[in-house]
Amino acid sequence: MKLEGRVALVTGASQGIGHACALHLARHGASIAVAARNQQKLEELAAQITANSGKAAAFPVDVAEEDQIKSAIKSALAHFGKIDILINNAGITRDQLVMRMKRADWDAVLNTNLTAAYLCIQQVIPSMLKQRWGRIINITSVFGQMGQAGQANYASSKAGLIGLTMAIAREVASRNITCNAIAPGFIETSMTAVLSDEFKQNAVKQIPLGRLGTPDDVANAAAFLASEESSYITGHVLNVNGGMLMG
Repeated sequence: MKLEGRVALVTGASQGIGHACALHLARHGASIAVAARNQQKLEELAAQITANSGKAAAFPVDVAEEDQIKSAIKSALAHFGKIDILINNAGITRDQLVMRMKRADWDAVLNTNLTAAYLCIQQVIPSMLKQRWGRIINITSVFGQMGQAGQANYASSKAGLIGLTMAIAREVASRNITCNAIAPGFIETSMTAVLSDEFKQNAVKQIPLGRLGTPDDVANAAAFLASEESSYITGHVLNVNGGMLMG
């Protein structure tokens, strides 16, 4: 899965899955534009990549703000000259039962998890069309496939990402650009760290492989979908969930 000469933009790269994806793609030879809100963590990640003979640059951005997305991607394009690979990973939760969910919490999750992905795709597509090669990878969730009580906003945003993935895949396939999604199950990140031990133990009981996933499990899948080896796969949702959801 050689990615030498490719440039990847990873959103939500300051921690968790995004952080792991950036490191994995860098190890395979890609230059990495890391994007997230926390500038200090981004710069530390970029320094880590360059210390290991890779190429990386940090682009602070709040993906809930359209102007910031446009500015950050414009800067990344100016810095690297192109973007070959986009990993839409940035995401948030604002959990609450639907009868108590505030409209602001619905809007925040949809804007960050779904609308931002559309905006990022829109900004990088011209670069991919120009070179007639591209990889778009949207990080969705098992709960976008099966739902989850208390997460009407999150599940809707992640289900929307799946529809977006398929629509974009059909639009750009003729230009040698693929668009796929990865649907992680329970992954050990800061987002799941707040869950109680009892909840985690019950979650593991639902997973045939008998463990929570790691960010590296997702990053390995992303590296494959970003590579030439995945060139005949598009519009697909790759489940990385330990068997939690099958079929």
